Amino acid sequence: MHTVVERELEIDLVLSPERSIPVPSRLSYRTADPYAVHIAFHVTSEAPVHWTFARELLVEGVFRPCGSGDVRVWPTRTDGRSVVCMALSSPDGAALLEAPAPAVSAWLERTLRVVAPGSERERLELDAALKEILGA
Repeated sequence: MHTVVERELEIDLVLSPERSIPVPSRLSYRTADPYAVHIAFHVTSEAPVHWTFARELLVEGVFRPCGSGDVRVWPTRTDGRSVVCMALSSPDGAALLEAPAPAVSAWLERTLRVVAPGSERERLELDAALKEILGA
């Protein structure tokens, strides 16, 4: 049986140092995909914008700057509150987002209770996938 851990929250899209807008978002973690976290941003487009990256990157980014390239994550304080910043870039554009650190940390704790760090591989069901591919 696969488990899904989700959390709805508003994440601020930073437009400039003086201006940001809240974006309804959903954090998702699926035991069927144990190394990844998924974030759906419900912007003004027809469909949500989806990002997937390593859970380990977000876990580390709550405590210290990490990542390179398309996804970078770091903790900071803004207007007296703790936030987790995520800089996301793709060929379609780039975004700087600020998520409330307590909410992200609490959600991550739930994912870590479901699948402990280092035990992700046990959840991959590689034997079943190989049987399906090979038709055995």
